[in-house]
Amino acid sequence: MKRRNTHSTTVILNSLKESGEALSHERLQLQLGEEMDRATIYRTLNRLHEDGLVHRIVADDGKQYFAFCLDCGEKGHRHDHFHFRCNDCGRVECLSMEIKISLPQGYRGDNFNGLVSGRCAGCA
Repeated sequence: MKRRNTHSTTVILNSLKESGEALSHERLQLQLGEEMDRATIYRTLNRLHEDGLVHRIVADDGKQYFAFCLDCGEKGHRHDHFHFRCNDCGRVECLSMEIKISLPQGYRGDNFNGLVSGRCAGCA
């Protein structure tokens, strides 16, 4: 079933596209101010993730970050790359290198969530 495109979906998706990095719920809420309430942001982010338009990164700080899926399209939702979280500025971004993981025979991986934390090029 195709979902209708709501104002909140458009605003949040555009914010994620324009940011060029993964954003937490709190950061989106700061950016949007009074335009959207907390529950709507949560609901919309989860719906965008379910629909394969954004991917969710669970960072080592326990927060969830959401990023627009640049490489998802005809091939479907892909999440086979690492993410980097800067311990100084807090920026979370997708790293472009593709990862191949070997699993034991009989196992099939559906998702990969890899994170490296440290200092980004701007903070180092």
